[in-house]
Amino acid sequence: MAINLEPLADRVVVRPLKKEEVTKGGILIPDTAKERPQEGEVIAVGPGRLDDKGKRITLEVKAGDKILFAKFAGTEFKADEDELIVLRESDILARIT
Repeated sequence: MAINLEPLADRVVVRPLKKEEVTKGGILIPDTAKERPQEGEVIAVGPGRLDDKGKRITLEVKAGDKILFAKFAGTEFKADEDELIVLRESDILARIT
């Protein structure tokens, strides 16, 4: 990725994983029928949020983690040719191992 991103607070930058464009039966899925991916790779994490006493709470994910996130979570944007999503840590449902 050519641009540098540093998310703020408890935000995470994710590169969505590409979905299959053909079904198991060999049928091509058109762009209009594709669902938004819910799996992705973390490419940048913020420093964490502050609690009530001003102490920094670090995030549970790190760059390189594969994650599952909420379907309509985050903000999509394009950086060069990459389509990325910025979302809060609370929108992350699980780490894929």
